[in-house]
Amino acid sequence: MPSHFLKLPLPLAGLLALAVAMGIGRFAFTPILPMMQADMGLSLADGGWLASANYLGYLAGALVAARVPWTPSALLKRGLWLVVIMTAAMGITGLWASWLLWRFMAGVASAWVMVGTASLCIARLKAAGREGQGGTVFSGVGWGVAFAGLVCMALALGGASPTQAWLLLAVVALGGLVCASTLWRHPTDQQSPQALAANPPPATSVPIQNADDTALDAQAGGAGSLHWGLVWCYGIYGFGYILPATFLPAQARLLVPDPMLFSLAWPVFGLASGISTLIAARLQRRYTRREIWAGSQILMAIGVVLPLLIHSLAAIIVAAVCVGSTFMVITMVGLQEAQASVRPRLVKTQIAAMTASFAIGQLIGPLFFSITHIWFGADLGFALILGAIGLILGTIPILRPRGQPSTI
Repeated sequence: MPSHFLKLPLPLAGLLALAVAMGIGRFAFTPILPMMQADMGLSLADGGWLASANYLGYLAGALVAARVPWTPSALLKRGLWLVVIMTAAMGITGLWASWLLWRFMAGVASAWVMVGTASLCIARLKAAGREGQGGTVFSGVGWGVAFAGLVCMALALGGASPTQAWLLLAVVALGGLVCASTLWRHPTDQQSPQALAANPPPATSVPIQNADDTALDAQAGGAGSLHWGLVWCYGIYGFGYILPATFLPAQARLLVPDPMLFSLAWPVFGLASGISTLIAARLQRRYTRREIWAGSQILMAIGVVLPLLIHSLAAIIVAAVCVGSTFMVITMVGLQEAQASVRPRLVKTQIAAMTASFAIGQLIGPLFFSITHIWFGADLGFALILGAIGLILGTIPILRPRGQPSTI
C-alpha cells in the first residue's frame, strides 16, 4: 500500500483515533449489552460489573500514562492496537470472567489513546496556527459513538449475534487504526517548542537534561508545575457527567414503552456530541476556553435536573441533548487548557492527571448513589440533583485561573 495513501490530514487522523478508542473501545458496550442480555443471558448486574471494569481500566490507563516515559505517539499506537485486540476478544471468548478482563484492558487502552491523541494533536495544531481545528479531532468521540450505535441497531434488527457485532467492530477498529497511523508514521516538520513536546526525538538519541530544556520550557510559556485546580475541576465534571449518563436511560424506560427508541437514543447522544465540538471551536473566537467550559457545565446541569421538573419524553430528549452536546466540549476545552497551563515537558502528565481525575469522579458517582440509596433510601432524583450541584459549583474554580485573570 503506498505510504501517501495513509497520510491523512492531522484533524481527520485524530478524529479517527478517538472514534476507535472511545466510540468502540469505551462505549460500544452500551448498545451491545441488550444483545448480550437477549442472546447470552447476561444479567443487568453482570453488565454493570463489566461497565465498572471499563471505568476502572480507564483510571488505571490514565495513571499509567502519567508515569511511563512513553511519548504521546507511543501511547496512541499501543492504545489503538490494544482496542482492536480487546474488541475482537469480546467476540471470540464466551466467559464472563474473561469479558471482565477484556473490558478492563479496553478501558486502559482508551485512556492511552485519549492522552496520546490530546497531547499530540493539540500541540501540533497550536504549533501550526490551526488550534481551531481541535473541534474536528474531539468530534471523533461523538461520531464513533453514533457509528457504533447505528451499527449495533442495524445488526440487532437483522438478527445478528453479539459475537458478530464485536468482531465486526474489531474489523472497523483495525481499519481506523490503519488510517490514524499517519499520526506516528508521518509526523509534522514543525520545530516549535509545542511540536517538539508532541514529537520528541527518537529514543536512540541521547536525552539532554540541561539549560536547553529549560530554555525550551521558558520559550513555550506555561507553569513549571501541574495545575491541580484543573485536575480537581475535571474530576467534578466526571462525577456530575456520569450520573445523568448512567441514570437518564432508566428514567426514559419509565416513559417510553418502545424499545426501538432506546436504540436510537445512543446514536442521537453521539451525534449531539460530534456536532457540539465543531460549534465550540467556532465559539472560541469570541469566548475563552474557561468560559465555554463553565457554560457547558451549567447547560449540562440544566439537562440533569430537567426530567425532575418535567416528567415527559420531551424533557428526557432535551436532557440527553444537553448532556450529549456538552460532555465532549468540556473534554476538548479542558484538555486544551491543560496544554496551555503547563510547560511542554508536563503536558502529557497534566492531561493524564486530569483524565485520571475524571475517571475517579466517574467511579465515585454511581457508587455514592448506590450507598446513599441502600443506607438512606435516597432516590434517583437525589443523585441527579447532587450531580447538578457538583457541576454548578465546579464552575467557580474554572473561572478563576491560577495566578492571573484568564487571557486565553
